[in-house]
Amino acid sequence: MRFMVIVKATKDTEAGILPSTEEFAAMGRFNEELVKAGMMEAGEGLHPTAKGARIDFSDGQAHVARGPFDFSGDLAAGFWMIKAGSLDEVIEHMQRAPFPSGQIEIRQVYAPEDFGETVAPELRERVERLRARAAKS
Repeated sequence: MRFMVIVKATKDTEAGILPSTEEFAAMGRFNEELVKAGMMEAGEGLHPTAKGARIDFSDGQAHVARGPFDFSGDLAAGFWMIKAGSLDEVIEHMQRAPFPSGQIEIRQVYAPEDFGETVAPELRERVERLRARAAKS
C-alpha cells in the first residue's frame, strides 16, 4: 500500500522561515531511516502559499487565485510518499518524525485494484503505461 503523509503548514512555514541546521539534520536522519526501511518513495518541503496558486473549477470553468492564502489548518508545507503494509505501520514510523510542533495527516493512495470493475481493462492498461513512462522520466 502507498500513503501520502501531508505535513500541515504552520505560521512559520507560511512566513518562509526555514528550519535550523539542527532541524534539517534531524529530518535527514529520519528520512534515512525511512529509506533504510524501504518505505520512502519521495519527500519534499513546499514553499509558502505566497508562491503558489489555486485553481477552482465551477460550471466547466477554471478560476485561478494566486497566493498567499489565509492561514488555516488545511494548508500543506510538505509531504512524503510512503510504502507500507498498513496504516498502523506508517503511524508507528511517523510518530518519530522530528517536529517540535505541528500536525501531519496520513492518507492511503488509491491503487488500481481499489476501483474493481469500474475501470475497464483497456483504461487500466493505459494508466499503467503512463505510470511506467512517467517513472522513466
